[in-house]
Amino acid sequence: MNISLTGRHLELTDAIKSHMNASIETLNKYNMDITSVNVVASTQTKKGKEHSMVEFVINLAGKNSVIIKQNDDDLYAAIDIAIERAQKAMRRMHDREVDHQKVGLNEIKAEANDGVDLKAQALANEDEIVPVELELYKPREVEDVLNDLKDSGKMFEIFMDNDQKTRVLYKRNDGKFGLY
Repeated sequence: MNISLTGRHLELTDAIKSHMNASIETLNKYNMDITSVNVVASTQTKKGKEHSMVEFVINLAGKNSVIIKQNDDDLYAAIDIAIERAQKAMRRMHDREVDHQKVGLNEIKAEANDGVDLKAQALANEDEIVPVELELYKPREVEDVLNDLKDSGKMFEIFMDNDQKTRVLYKRNDGKFGLY
């Protein structure tokens, strides 16, 4: 990893350089193959106050560069905040690379269905319909159907009345019976 430290309108002391180098070394824990780090520290005077500015350009092999700019009154604080932001960006890139599946969806489907006959599974999952003969076409009296409904555990009964109309006799929630 190549490290370049530059000071604009500012002389980099040994203490500042060692602090920057120690901060940059913390980025190695993400194993992201850092090719170079360029650090530019500068000071600006605005409205009579001096502000320190730090810019980190972290070049990664085979990936986009990470660029962090940070302003603060204190140079050491600006370096620390910029390194925290760089660590956050590196952690996100590392997690994205490690956590995401590298296997395509088709491979996962093929692996899940390996040895399974899909047509047999589909047929086994279909609902089975059993035909039942209804006594629907024989005309019945409402009183007979009411007595049958009271004796059975059914909730409703469909029948043909004497006028050849299809009727439904059902139990209501209040214990009474309804006729439709």
